Amino acid sequence: MQLIKELFKIFLLFLFLLFVGRFFLYCLYFDRLNDISFSHSLLTFLYGARMDIMVICILLVLPTLFLTLSPTLLDKKITNGLKLYFLISLCIIIFIENATVPFFAQYDVRPNYLFVQYLDAPKEIASLLWKDYASELLLSFFMMTMFAFWFLKSRFIALENAFLTPYLHRVFLLVPILLLLFLGIRSSFGHRPANISDALYSTNRVINEITKNSLYSIGYAIYSNQKNSSDMVKEYGKISLNEAYAFTSNLLRIPLQDTMRPFYRTVPTHFKSDKPKNLVIFIQESMGAQFVRFSGGESHLTPNMNRLGDEAIAFTNLYANGTRSIRGLSALSAGFLPIAGEGILKRTKSQNDFFTIASLLKPYGYKSSFIYGGEARFDNMKSWYLGNGFDEVIEEKDFENPSFRSTWGVSDEDLVIKANEKFKTHAQNNEKFVSVMFSQSNHAPFELPEGKIDFEPNEPKQSERNAIKYADYAIGKFFELAKKEAYYNDTVFVVVADHNVRVYGDDVVPVKTFQIPAIIVVKDITPLKYDVLSSQPDVLATALDLVGLELSYPILGHSIFSTNKPEITLMNFNDVYALREKDEIAVIGAGMKPQTFQYQNFKLIPKASNIQLEQKALGVIHVLNDLYEKKLYR
Repeated sequence: MQLIKELFKIFLLFLFLLFVGRFFLYCLYFDRLNDISFSHSLLTFLYGARMDIMVICILLVLPTLFLTLSPTLLDKKITNGLKLYFLISLCIIIFIENATVPFFAQYDVRPNYLFVQYLDAPKEIASLLWKDYASELLLSFFMMTMFAFWFLKSRFIALENAFLTPYLHRVFLLVPILLLLFLGIRSSFGHRPANISDALYSTNRVINEITKNSLYSIGYAIYSNQKNSSDMVKEYGKISLNEAYAFTSNLLRIPLQDTMRPFYRTVPTHFKSDKPKNLVIFIQESMGAQFVRFSGGESHLTPNMNRLGDEAIAFTNLYANGTRSIRGLSALSAGFLPIAGEGILKRTKSQNDFFTIASLLKPYGYKSSFIYGGEARFDNMKSWYLGNGFDEVIEEKDFENPSFRSTWGVSDEDLVIKANEKFKTHAQNNEKFVSVMFSQSNHAPFELPEGKIDFEPNEPKQSERNAIKYADYAIGKFFELAKKEAYYNDTVFVVVADHNVRVYGDDVVPVKTFQIPAIIVVKDITPLKYDVLSSQPDVLATALDLVGLELSYPILGHSIFSTNKPEITLMNFNDVYALREKDEIAVIGAGMKPQTFQYQNFKLIPKASNIQLEQKALGVIHVLNDLYEKKLYR
């Protein structure tokens, strides 16, 4: 049958292109597959073909309908329309497969929800792509042009031949072809159709990513963002809310006292004062533990962080809760843990009446601000902060004559100068203040001003290690300015990362690369290296403890001066969660079977399931969603 022949040729063409993309990734990252056998790694092409077939079958549904149901007199119009459809599909596949390579290099995963979310900032992303990936873009367009030329000139696909099959025969073929496509899309005879989790056949995370299909991954991200969050959470497993809250309360060591405000409690301060201090939280974009000496990293890149760490409280065993800035911002501004799906900053039900440090301290007369050198509309930061108690958002447009602008905004030096002036004004007006500052220099394409740091030898100036040096320079500049002002003696300063620069590794969750540094600077504080496992909400709770007020709040963490602080951290990696309790880790994901690991020598070692720990992880995910859905986190 000519109809079936033409559809099958298109099927094989798309399958071949996707195979080539996967084969290239396989060769590129072959050195990271050394913990699995060669034969095991080759299964990526079998499981990967399953993912590819699901995508191709989706693409073939529309052409099948037109080619079987259209009368012969419309053959030219249908043929031309479908040629355009297949040409566009072909170009999209080529572009996405090309885009997968730099995306994988940056994020260690195939294109996913990040690929979609960054489209919210077209100006910044367009500039970033051209500055950092011009050659890759040009190669993609060249390949698309060449394939388009071949597709249009060759006779490989002759859709008009499909109309040589008599009309009634084509109509009769519709049902069996659609049935085959349906089976290809579903890719399962079980109760549930196959999904992206079926690509996770190995304990090696990299081979699992290679097995995935980028188009499917992007489509799945778009689909997931449209789903009700409660439906999304169910994919992690079922548990009653009563059990979930009981597990979470036990895990966090926070009693449940009020059903309308779970985890809300009064927390006595260990530093009670008649003159409570101001609070400044300086969040560093992508500053990983590997760059700071006291957290086990390099000794020379961050001299200011190292010096301050020796003089103040330094967290040496701290882990970020996620891989995106909005996860760190919500943890450090609200003490909230990472919710499944879209981050809290971008969700509709958390745009007002959601707990933040600004709403907490407002009754005590504190003025509040969020200060960012870029456009605060990015990731919906401006709306979220202003809607949840912050008096003011200062962003790029509010900086007059900055010394340096990059793709993402003004320099960190301009940021700290502006913040210092703001805090001086508060002090002159006898106003208490709380402020969250957010840096942006350590962000690709790593554009940095000249004459501020000694660039690392044998490295491009626009590199992450030079960006870290410059971020540290700005931190030093901030404290140099602050120490000259009266407000310095009356302020708790926190410097902490939102997440690591590149969270990647071969484990299903690369735990080591979640480690970040943090310091808390207070005048006359006894220096302390805090080595106990901690989470970002613990940093916030500790800072508030040092402010000197007895406060009531729902923060999902504890001050390090509390005798009740557990050794836990919750890490969100794409749609997978890792709950760590001391050195045991439960990993759960949407549609995945829960697993338990021992964290040893920075690696996840599989062990017998700890059902209780896995249930705690599941419980936390359900509780976080419930707190959001019912607006209980306030």
